[in-house]
Amino acid sequence: MTRPPFEVADIIRRSGSTFSDRYRNSLTWGQVKVLRAIERCRTAALGGHRDRCLDCRYRSAISFHSCRNRHCPKCQTNAREKWLRARQDELLPVNYFHIVFSVPHELVPLIWQNKRALFHLLFEACAATMLEIGSDPKHLGVEVGFLSILHTWGQTLQPHPHLHCVVPGGGPSSDHTHWIGSGPRFFLPVKVLSRVFRRKFTDGLRHAFRDHKLAFFGDCAPLANEKNFEAFLTAISRKQWVVYAKPPFGGPEHVLHYLARYTHRVAISNHRLLSVDDNSVTFRWKDYAHQGKSRTMTLSSLEFLRRFLLHVLPNGLPRIRYFGWMANRRRAGSFLLCRSLLASQSAPQIASPATLSAVPAEWQCPHCSGSRHQTERLTHAQILFERMVEIADSS
Repeated sequence: MTRPPFEVADIIRRSGSTFSDRYRNSLTWGQVKVLRAIERCRTAALGGHRDRCLDCRYRSAISFHSCRNRHCPKCQTNAREKWLRARQDELLPVNYFHIVFSVPHELVPLIWQNKRALFHLLFEACAATMLEIGSDPKHLGVEVGFLSILHTWGQTLQPHPHLHCVVPGGGPSSDHTHWIGSGPRFFLPVKVLSRVFRRKFTDGLRHAFRDHKLAFFGDCAPLANEKNFEAFLTAISRKQWVVYAKPPFGGPEHVLHYLARYTHRVAISNHRLLSVDDNSVTFRWKDYAHQGKSRTMTLSSLEFLRRFLLHVLPNGLPRIRYFGWMANRRRAGSFLLCRSLLASQSAPQIASPATLSAVPAEWQCPHCSGSRHQTERLTHAQILFERMVEIADSS
């Protein structure tokens, strides 16, 4: 992929100081760290490294280090590839399904005032729903295993919390004696999932309120009153909560590439930026209300940064979680069981995916094609000193 002409880092360098001065009293330390990390990512400020060939003594140009912040648009590729390699041995030879859970927009202000508690509740309500309906003999009657990925944004960077769930089509029977597969085009009824998810999330909100685990500020302040909060829960319980299933994406040969589009995304990628100046930012977005038509939007630089920082997650909050027989404490044994059950069935299985390369490409000297090399690590001060020497030599 070609390097984009504009980056979020460019916007921060142009307008970050003004933005920080204006919103100093409302910025969290986590948001300040994100701004600093993205601005310095792959610059001399973080140091760098250079490869030196041990055969011909050739030295490569300096490569600057990445910030490795999970909200940085430039630092997700390596993290995504590492995660996908860890997952490739866990894929099963079955069809996979993609189900999305979202909440009504009326809940967004309350969630943003209680990110840690209510993002956790979103994961738990979704998991409880999938496990309950999946185990119901009226539907599938299996033990479900799946992973959930939290996204908090819409295409225009406005808050839109939702979970992407990726689930194998089937699961072990309740007595673990055989594998029960779903149909190739249908997993679980989304209308039933929606109703149960709504009930579990609102019940969780009610318990959090009674346990004094919620904060209420600004427009949400009236909800601190119990009667007002109950009326609010009644109102959102009457709405239809959106749960939808995307078209199944077939067997495991497609899963890794499909997951790569969702697992390590940030609110906006650098490739969507069309123009950046001192006052405004123009970016491309998809209008899903009109068949995904591509449109452009122009925001002031300060408004763009404000929207971007809305999606900084609380420190330590996992964005990807596993449930059912995929839960971390059970995963190793569960995959062995599932593979054994699938292998014992006479029905033909879907072909396994091609293995991703787990070994990085070998370094090769561009001059002598040698492979022996040494990596020299350079601090910020060393890089500045080398630049000063280069300037002095050229003058």
